[in-house]
Amino acid sequence: MKIKFFSKLTILLLLIMSIFTNLTSANYDKVFFDHTIKSIDGHIIELSKYKNKVVLLVNVASYCGFTKQYEGLQNLWDNYKEKGLVVIGVPSKTFGQEKENEDQVKEFCKVNFNITFPLTSIYDVKGDNAHDIYKWAKKNYGKSSVPKWNFHKILINRNGKIEDTFAAFTNPNSSKIKKIIEEALYR
Repeated sequence: MKIKFFSKLTILLLLIMSIFTNLTSANYDKVFFDHTIKSIDGHIIELSKYKNKVVLLVNVASYCGFTKQYEGLQNLWDNYKEKGLVVIGVPSKTFGQEKENEDQVKEFCKVNFNITFPLTSIYDVKGDNAHDIYKWAKKNYGKSSVPKWNFHKILINRNGKIEDTFAAFTNPNSSKIKKIIEEALYR
């Protein structure tokens, strides 16, 4: 009787463990590099061109309290691009704090922050109208990948999978972000 009970208990525990294992490891049917997105100039960016690089994807906005983070993003780009980091800014009106069109965004970024990292067209970053990259992120990494506000950061590793996410209030120059970027770059 005891053996039968312990056998059933063991099977139950193994079943429960397998459920939790599946929850913690994403089953990617696509990776980041399988996607495309339109640049701020209207050209299609094949994200496969960034294969084997680490990508920091950030939804940006011109009229946000975090807009000064553009400076930190540019610093990351300047300091780590030769080591394999790509910063991509995704202007978004999702939170109602972005310019009307791409030309205005481009001018604002150039004049105020001298941005040289890639910027995309203006996209929604959450909900049904979100760009496919953000839908992919939510599907594969869960709620922490969904921007709660502008300047939410998603770090993609060299394999095209999400390494980590950072809330808007996490400064791009923080030791926390730099440490995780460096780990991803040198792995």
